[in-house]
Amino acid sequence: MQKSFFSYLLRPDSKILYLQNYMERIRFTLEYLFKASPTILYQFLTDPPCLIRWFCDEVDVHGDLYTFRWGEAEETAYVVDDFQEELLRLHWESAESEDEHLEFKIFTSDVTDETILHISDYCDPGEEEDQQRYWDALIARLRAVCGG
Repeated sequence: MQKSFFSYLLRPDSKILYLQNYMERIRFTLEYLFKASPTILYQFLTDPPCLIRWFCDEVDVHGDLYTFRWGEAEETAYVVDDFQEELLRLHWESAESEDEHLEFKIFTSDVTDETILHISDYCDPGEEEDQQRYWDALIARLRAVCGG
């Protein structure tokens, strides 16, 4: 559900000092099937030499702090949760909300024995289709480099 509101502060002379339009970001989830094992997939989500093959141009990891670079753009995220071969949850430093995170869950289907990657991310209202296309393209690259 989308919420929109304006917040402002008035100075004594009744002029608006600050005006902010806030739109609640939307959480979306995607699932992708892989032939690669959870071990290999987890490595491609956490290991810098693997990350630069599909996710970003450069990455520096210092403990629980990841700094990603795409061309001239740079984003920093810290690890919130990390359960080897099961879950990786990152919080972007630039996120407006502490609840906002990028989450990768890895599990194996009991029926097909395929590895399933479940991704949760956030976007602005109206950008859901663009974000799905973006993740579809990233996952196509990931499948190509990790063996499907």
